[in-house]
Amino acid sequence: MRAHEVIVVALAVLVACGTDEGPTPPTGAGPTTGDRAADAGALGADAGADGSTTLPNEPPAPPPACPAGNTGPGVPPNGSVPGALTFPFPTLRNVTVEWALAGDANTNGVVEVRFKKQSETSWRKGLPLRRIPAGSVEGFTWLSRHSGSLFDLEPETTYDVEAFLLDPDGGCEVRTGAVTTRGEPRPMAGAPVKAVTPATLASVFSGAQPGDILELAAGTYPAFSFAKDGSAGKPIVIRAAGDVTIGGELSLIGRKFVHIVGLKINGRVRLNQTTEVAVLKNVVTTTGDGIVAGLRSENLVIADNVVQGATAWSEGALGVSGSNVGEGILVTGPGHVIEHNKVRGFRDGLSLLEDGEAVDQFSIDFIENDVELAADDGIEADFCFHNCRVLRNRFRNVFMAMSSQPGLGGPTYFIRNVATNVVLSAFKLQRGSIGDVLLHNTVVKGGDAFGIYTTDPFSRQLTRNNLMLGGPGGTYNGYSNGSGKVMALEAASNGDYDYDGFGSTTGKFEGRVGAITFTSLADMKAKTTEKHGVAVALDVFAAAVTVPATPFPEQASQDVRLKAAGAAIDVGVILPNVGGYTGSAPDLGAIEHGVAAPAYGPR
Repeated sequence: MRAHEVIVVALAVLVACGTDEGPTPPTGAGPTTGDRAADAGALGADAGADGSTTLPNEPPAPPPACPAGNTGPGVPPNGSVPGALTFPFPTLRNVTVEWALAGDANTNGVVEVRFKKQSETSWRKGLPLRRIPAGSVEGFTWLSRHSGSLFDLEPETTYDVEAFLLDPDGGCEVRTGAVTTRGEPRPMAGAPVKAVTPATLASVFSGAQPGDILELAAGTYPAFSFAKDGSAGKPIVIRAAGDVTIGGELSLIGRKFVHIVGLKINGRVRLNQTTEVAVLKNVVTTTGDGIVAGLRSENLVIADNVVQGATAWSEGALGVSGSNVGEGILVTGPGHVIEHNKVRGFRDGLSLLEDGEAVDQFSIDFIENDVELAADDGIEADFCFHNCRVLRNRFRNVFMAMSSQPGLGGPTYFIRNVATNVVLSAFKLQRGSIGDVLLHNTVVKGGDAFGIYTTDPFSRQLTRNNLMLGGPGGTYNGYSNGSGKVMALEAASNGDYDYDGFGSTTGKFEGRVGAITFTSLADMKAKTTEKHGVAVALDVFAAAVTVPATPFPEQASQDVRLKAAGAAIDVGVILPNVGGYTGSAPDLGAIEHGVAAPAYGPR
């Protein structure tokens, strides 16, 4: 985060049928009749809450068909003319879907998506693609298109994808394509193993060939820069065969197809301009940055590491000008997977690059990481071009939990994350952020439950099925987190907020969205897009959960699983492919009742 940045948060608009300029809910956005069970049965459910299974009540997605009189491309300016359908940089478990577009000046075209394994016959429904009008912010521009993601697929699997464009002003087409997810990083089958000791490190490294496993015997090794490349299917693997300590920086600058596994590294890991590099199951201890790709890289996998920094949790450390240092894990470029890491003690736990340093930041996954003691941002997903996916992470003892400052049109997804003991904002959507999507997140913090403190308008956001609770506020290192309002979104513009649960331990239910203020639940539902919002309290949780009176000292992790029959149960809206439900409708928050919590951090 730059010194001149103002604190902001953004939400994005999900559309299906109709314009995304107002509060029109997406297709399948839930009951309008009040009969949630009937709607749930008709619309079906999608993948289980961990993304790995399909619930029994999920029906096959029916084939789409263009209505009579509306086939082929439309006529601009309001009719849609579709361009190329692409799937740029698929990751291990998620796929970006982009459909280029001309026309549709009134932005009321809709793209529904269904998908299946190529080996299967039954189709599943995905979220509708987001309608992304051409735009610009902070010197970055983007073209008109439909864009979105398929979530929680299987690695190394080919999927058929079918996208259905329908524009009421003219333009209808069913387009199909196929995409294959990447495989998990692994050594070559039958790879030769070459023993390495501190005395032989230089000679063995210099003779390394694609496919080799370089196995380091227990001991302490000097900092090193590795200068060899593997190849597709034949990575060079540098792994520990015991307690191995690297006494300084480990540099892989410019490398391709190299894996680093199981080392203790006392210093930075540098991954600038790398391709298909994996950093797995290491312990990185540093007084500066941890694992960093500071120049454009592609298809990195950074997983199951423990990354420990030098920033202490104190009031003086908070914010961009606080006494804090280091980025825990930082990447730029497309196709990265950052998952199951434990990151503690940095200015920012997980990061993208900003401003002119941000290059091709799209199709990036941050999944089930455990982040704590971040004196600025838990995750700084700033300058995401599109389809950055922040899924099922846990953030605690952080100044800001999740930042999108700004999103460059979107979608930037924040789905099923847990954030507790957040000092200022759980979602920092700033600098004119556009296109953020907040689904099924759980927030428990002091001050305003959903507060974004900026004068720069943030726009085209969508929230659904979130659970946010606040309480009495305070001022920390010069930053006030509010008075305990349930919503404090003064600069919100053209956002679509609904089906969320809010509460405050102050006993009041007050808030502001743009120029609209409200003083009760009924007032909020009457004046804002939160027509199906609900009031919640700390008793929605099965365990004892508290809003801390002060964020210091650091707070222990809180168990935010829901209790049965509480106010957060069965009151959400069905969102295909972002987690199913066990009752008559989805629950609010990150963890569906009766479903195990994710395994945050290293596996």
